[in-house]
Amino acid sequence: MSAQPWNERVGDRGLQPPAAPGPVIRELGRVEYEPTWRAMQRFTEERGPATADEIWLLEHPPVYTLGLAAREEHVLSAGDIALVRTDRGGQVTYHGPGQLVVYALIDLRRASLGVRDLVMALERAVIACAGRFGICARARREAPGVYVGERKLASVGLRVRRGASYHGLAVNVNMDLAPFARIDPCGHAGLQMTQLSDLGGPAEVGQAAHALLPHLLAELGAPRPM
Repeated sequence: MSAQPWNERVGDRGLQPPAAPGPVIRELGRVEYEPTWRAMQRFTEERGPATADEIWLLEHPPVYTLGLAAREEHVLSAGDIALVRTDRGGQVTYHGPGQLVVYALIDLRRASLGVRDLVMALERAVIACAGRFGICARARREAPGVYVGERKLASVGLRVRRGASYHGLAVNVNMDLAPFARIDPCGHAGLQMTQLSDLGGPAEVGQAAHALLPHLLAELGAPRPM
């Protein structure tokens, strides 16, 4: 995968993986969707019991993606934006520059996590991160993702294969939200989107990644009831 650097690199902010064993953090910059998706598939297919989990932080060029349950009538007018049918859960969404994408490649069995547990961990990490900037965000049980009022801030879509997850989370940071109006986001007609930069949060994807990652690592490493 070729990477286009972010204006502000996560590594330049002093971000380091935790000293204790934990996931490998890969900051990939701006990369094309389909090669990145195929790389996640390969990683998941080839990983073994001792393979470290990984978290990939990145952006994508403009692309609409349809999950396994997606109906094409939810794409109202793709126009010149590429449309990719993928293997994650969920409906249709949009990725583009200015959106932080977090791919969580986690051995769920080793982590004693169910799929719903992982979804909730990703949502809680975004909610905690948003709270740092005075943004009151929440999750909805009936509609995965993170919301501020009635507008959606972050979307979640996962795939589990061989007991391990890939795909993950997309957080709107500072992007052109107009392409969302050309779809029914996540299958919901008229759903409005929002983003961190409009709510008093960071305006750079690298800054958002730096702010989110500690919360994400805390959620993934938190003790869980047996």
